[in-house]
Amino acid sequence: MKLERLLAIVVLLINRGRLQAKELADMFEVSIRTIYRDIDTLGQAGIPVVTYQGASGGIGLAEGYRLDRNLLTDKDLVSIVTALRSISTSHTNTARELLVEKLSSIVPEAKNEDFQASTHRFIVDYSTWTHPEALQQKLKVIDQGIDQLQCIRFAYCSAEGAQTCRTVEPHTLVLKRHAWYLYAFCHERNEFRMFKLVRMKEVTLDTQHFERKAVNLQDRPWQQEWSRPDNQIGITLKFHSRVRHLAEEWFGIENVLPDGNGYYISQVAFPEDNWLYGFILGFGADVEVLEPLHIRDNVCRIAEQIVQNYKLSVQT
Repeated sequence: MKLERLLAIVVLLINRGRLQAKELADMFEVSIRTIYRDIDTLGQAGIPVVTYQGASGGIGLAEGYRLDRNLLTDKDLVSIVTALRSISTSHTNTARELLVEKLSSIVPEAKNEDFQASTHRFIVDYSTWTHPEALQQKLKVIDQGIDQLQCIRFAYCSAEGAQTCRTVEPHTLVLKRHAWYLYAFCHERNEFRMFKLVRMKEVTLDTQHFERKAVNLQDRPWQQEWSRPDNQIGITLKFHSRVRHLAEEWFGIENVLPDGNGYYISQVAFPEDNWLYGFILGFGADVEVLEPLHIRDNVCRIAEQIVQNYKLSVQT
């Protein structure tokens, strides 16, 4: 939209000092003539735009011009910019990048160096080690569905390996422990469901549109569903001392207790599914399930099958 482009031009000129008309035209995918019309509009609105001639010329703003920062403090701005940069490590978005530019532009020039240093004190890197392009494409389609209130279709593989085709009303993207999920109303199940993005294939926009349903996302309904008492099973795990630090990362230091024999005990609760068995086996020989017995037996059976698979591979 023109209004958004006008504001973006002002922000870019504040942050970068001086830009060529062609640079702005390329950024916003419009003609140079359109950029000059935008400059005239800004001038008529009272924005002190200055055109510089010569080889090092271009378009800029009068010295000292700044946007009104309203009620935001320096610490507020640092927190917002840090959060935006962190989320952008996994979910790139042009509008979000522009917002960082906008926020940076309202910092007084005298404080700009300190501000930039503060926003780089730490960053939360949510990016994946592999295949980021595939994730970005899914996020882009889902973003469009959320923005345009448009259903999306995809093939989904559950944790148990069941393959289904789904049509959903996308409501919210959820980043949880380094994994992206989609919280959406599923037409096939006629209820809200959580879908893990790595299990979604052939994600496309559907022709159907929808109205957002009244859901209190502040209560994190997906967490309530996962944490329901009838959806959890208590498990007692015994860890070798060499993986104590890993157990503490998962369950907290206060929940990993010494047993007096050089091992460490944790009593936890999880839903019983394929993820749980994969999680336990991920500790290798450094964990033992003490209770309940049926989970202990299932882990043992799976481990025996793994050994058998490797024996068969050697024989063939």
